[in-house]
Amino acid sequence: MAVVRFGGVDVSYTRAGRGPLVVLVHGAGIDGRMWRPQVDALADEFTVVSWDEPGSGRSGDLPSGFTLGDFADALAVVIEDVGLGPAQVAGLSWGGTVVLELYRRRPELVRSLMMVDTYAGWKGSLPPAEVAARVEGARAMLAVPREEFDPTLPGLYASGPPERFLGLLEEMSGDVRPESMAVELSLMAEADQNDLLPRITVPTLLLWGELDARSPLSVARAFRDAIPHSELVVLPAVGHMSNLEAPEAFTAAVRAFCRTHA
Repeated sequence: MAVVRFGGVDVSYTRAGRGPLVVLVHGAGIDGRMWRPQVDALADEFTVVSWDEPGSGRSGDLPSGFTLGDFADALAVVIEDVGLGPAQVAGLSWGGTVVLELYRRRPELVRSLMMVDTYAGWKGSLPPAEVAARVEGARAMLAVPREEFDPTLPGLYASGPPERFLGLLEEMSGDVRPESMAVELSLMAEADQNDLLPRITVPTLLLWGELDARSPLSVARAFRDAIPHSELVVLPAVGHMSNLEAPEAFTAAVRAFCRTHA
């Protein structure tokens, strides 16, 4: 584990393996441990970095007023701290929104993009009525007493959480800070990054679960149509958390893409 400092916050990340740099960016209400299957599998060929974003996991609490740009700038500091040049960067769900903002602000740090079951922000990818429903659902989830707080969002899995990762998911859920999740979901609801998509010039993999109920395949196809030279890979019979529902197929797709563009 390594720690860097950004904006007064300690930002933790893990690093494993040797080779070209691959950086993995987690979703909301979770932390870098969600990538454990991919870190373990890819470290034989790549330097694999998985961060805990500010406000999550082993990183420090979010300062007041933290923005989407701040998350992206903190990720840039991690990539610079590793010191292996431009990275192949993957982001799942909210993590993909952070990665897009990193590319907007610091494109020289990005060798390729892997957008996984993600959005150009909720505002940018979902109908207004769906965004409003999610915002209301988030408010209800966050309004309960802290001892009753459950950060599990609806529709994450096609057929329930995978049994082999139940212990890992429980560990991460127990460490979620409601204040951080409130910021993540609020920023996601307001983000619209569609202006950026046609300007992406690096190789881009779109990796989606076929049965993703939170970011449906229509979002993936909109990304494919907007991003020049992007490639869409659909993983059959899995949902939003595709890296945990089908870890072997997911990792194989990431490995093939990263080998091509290392």
